[in-house]
Amino acid sequence: MTAIPVTRSNSSWQRSALLFLAFAAAVAALLMPPVASHAAAKPKAVSAKKDKVVFQVSDADPKKWNLALNNIHNVQEALGKDKVQVELVAYGPGIGMLRMESEVGNRVDDAVANGVKVVACETTMRALKLTKKDMLDSIGYVPGGVIELMKREHEGYAYIRP
Repeated sequence: MTAIPVTRSNSSWQRSALLFLAFAAAVAALLMPPVASHAAAKPKAVSAKKDKVVFQVSDADPKKWNLALNNIHNVQEALGKDKVQVELVAYGPGIGMLRMESEVGNRVDDAVANGVKVVACETTMRALKLTKKDMLDSIGYVPGGVIELMKREHEGYAYIRP
């Protein structure tokens, strides 16, 4: 093996290369995240994120309302009432089922008592000349049913229309 003679020019090049490597190593060490030991690592918190679902009922058919209310009950049973946010939005012809004399009124009241947010579209109510005095006491109101559905979908709610 033949040794490469070290000359002044080779020596200067070697020093420059060593300085560059040292600088690169220092920069890399600063940019690298620290390595955590297993003992120091903290467990990640379990997410308490709830599932979210919004149901649309725009039909005056009691069978559709019972189907929606059955679906809501089944969702709460399967996932746990405290683990799911449920909203039912009524508008158009379906709004009549939220009136005081509705044949599904008791079931709607039960759903609200079980944590379901049931809302009526105020636009539909105005068109039908309904007031809050005409409606079930347990429900809430939104300015527009379709707008409420759009908002909920943007917020990550699953959308169901039985």
